[in-house]
Amino acid sequence: MPLNTRQKEILSTMGISLWNARSDVPELGSFTEQVSSITDVELAEAECLPEITENIVENLPPSQEVPSVVDWLQLQAQVKSCQACELHSSRLNTVFGVGDEKANWMIIGEAPGADEDRQGEPFVGKAGQLLNQMFISLGLSRERVFIANILKCRPPNNRDPKLEEVVACQSFLDQQIDYVQPKVILAVGRISAQNLLQTTETIGRIRGKKYLYRDTGIPIVATYHPAYLLRSPLEKRKVWQDLVMAKRIISGDCD
Repeated sequence: MPLNTRQKEILSTMGISLWNARSDVPELGSFTEQVSSITDVELAEAECLPEITENIVENLPPSQEVPSVVDWLQLQAQVKSCQACELHSSRLNTVFGVGDEKANWMIIGEAPGADEDRQGEPFVGKAGQLLNQMFISLGLSRERVFIANILKCRPPNNRDPKLEEVVACQSFLDQQIDYVQPKVILAVGRISAQNLLQTTETIGRIRGKKYLYRDTGIPIVATYHPAYLLRSPLEKRKVWQDLVMAKRIISGDCD
């Protein structure tokens, strides 16, 4: 199927080549063809039943009751003024989240990076640009999903979040989830998936299945972080499988 100009632009932005002359690397083919192949063949046999991961994180705090969100702006103000952990002393901005407050899709990333800390918005660097193109491929846009992070402040030098930092932000994230009530949560990256699912399994073993977020009944699909895809572009096919599975959950094809 020949690609139009817009499709070629999307492929170029995502770093997907239309052809590859190297004999040792499998040809990726067009993005449109990948979608058709995965949807019709591979995802037809994909596991869609909920699978709750066993809690194997040591010293994990018990889930707390989620306070009701009286006012979305009030919650934003609470995040902006939060000093519950040491990260408040080094941040430039808190990163509350952006997008549709009543979206079907909720994207939860790991922690803000340097670009996000400067701008106060999640996924604004190169990884964010790739994530935006993934939305476009699904017929969505950044404005039609809600994007948040496990942490609202950037850890110094982009280190992994500490347990106490995750706990300090947990109520904020839970209130956002409770307010948005998404039909699916897309956990992007290892840190996000491990904390949301309370597991120490690798992202490679977590992805490809449907989970539920605690006792909310909200489905979770985990996938690789766009920053990882910039380093390992051949893994984009697996991410597309995860995205299509999440889309099937929303449409009711995965019970």
